[in-house]
Amino acid sequence: MEVILKQDIKGLGFADELVKVRPGYGRNFLIPRGMAVLATEGARKMHAEVLKQRAFKEEKLRKEAQANAEKLAGVTIKIGAKAGENGKIFGSVTTIQVAEALNKAGYPVERKNIEISEDSIKALGTYNAKVRLFKEVSATVSFEVVAE
Repeated sequence: MEVILKQDIKGLGFADELVKVRPGYGRNFLIPRGMAVLATEGARKMHAEVLKQRAFKEEKLRKEAQANAEKLAGVTIKIGAKAGENGKIFGSVTTIQVAEALNKAGYPVERKNIEISEDSIKALGTYNAKVRLFKEVSATVSFEVVAE
């Protein structure tokens, strides 16, 4: 029995994938729980059309993300932090502060898409952060932690 998966299922496949399963597993578990649909001829045609439309949309989003990555590549932002006399800051700089600084600079980025290369930033200086804009499109942004 062939089914089209609606969601990722560990050990079976990913969403929108056509897989072969045993009839009982498909009929009694996957289909009633809404995890898959039976791969009839109509469902296959609809599935192919959905994949085609999604590929077109993803290509458009990928191009936009690539353009934004090129803009972000040369950006250096400044993040203010309270610091002691020896350059050590009180607390640490997190992705929240980096996202806020990027938003103020005119680059709307969610904080969950930002990865800071160091474990924790607790001193003044220049650091790098990786900003994921699309599945495989990312940019590196440098930011400087300065005393307020």
